[in-house]
Amino acid sequence: MTAAIEVEGVAVRYGDVVALDDVSLSIPSGRVTALVGMNGSGKSTLFKTLTGMVRPERGKVTLDGVTPAEARKRRTIGYVPQSEDVDWAFPVSVREVVMMGRYGHLGPTRRAHRTDREIVDRALERVELTDLAERQIGQLSGGQRKRVFVARGIAQDARILLLDEPFAGVDKKSEAMIVRLLRESASEGRTVLVSTHDLHAIPALADAAVLLLRRVLFHGSVDEALSPDQLARAFGLDILGREGEE
Repeated sequence: MTAAIEVEGVAVRYGDVVALDDVSLSIPSGRVTALVGMNGSGKSTLFKTLTGMVRPERGKVTLDGVTPAEARKRRTIGYVPQSEDVDWAFPVSVREVVMMGRYGHLGPTRRAHRTDREIVDRALERVELTDLAERQIGQLSGGQRKRVFVARGIAQDARILLLDEPFAGVDKKSEAMIVRLLRESASEGRTVLVSTHDLHAIPALADAAVLLLRRVLFHGSVDEALSPDQLARAFGLDILGREGEE
């Protein structure tokens, strides 16, 4: 399979703090890959590097063979950020957020045409939010908010979908729907990279997993990634012990 995301020897620092250290990844198209690691392991920094929001100190990133900046121009990337990165008080409706995925297709006038509106309507229908289309985004539940941003990526027709902790604070219905939509997106040829703390969701979600702790500790099958030995490297034996006691 063709590699859609290529990361070669990437290093990122915030002052004296090393966020990513010699990270290399090759992620093929048409698959869902889970990115797993504890808080502070570098997951969000990796996403921001892939989207071009953070420039690496060294190393190289390509998305479908081009730089992150060029990938943005080509509307290749769809990004679902963590909830705390969004201003939920901003006066914008659910429909308007999803329509933002069409902006790159609208031309210089930025006027939506019938085709754009139909695509947005279909995206809202897929995430079961048609009835809430005119509601202000901040009035939705956590799971509904995440579904709005997934719909935006669908409307954008992005070839690469990046989701940063999409299951945090969502209900089971939204989690199951997001998993289904991401599996469908991969079957349609998209590349999906999802960071998550929800280890229980990974087997149904992902084709492969990456364990990150500033470096790539493991990249391979989900079964092996979730083995006690591998998780101990990423999270520590104390966490594994607590999970076994629950």
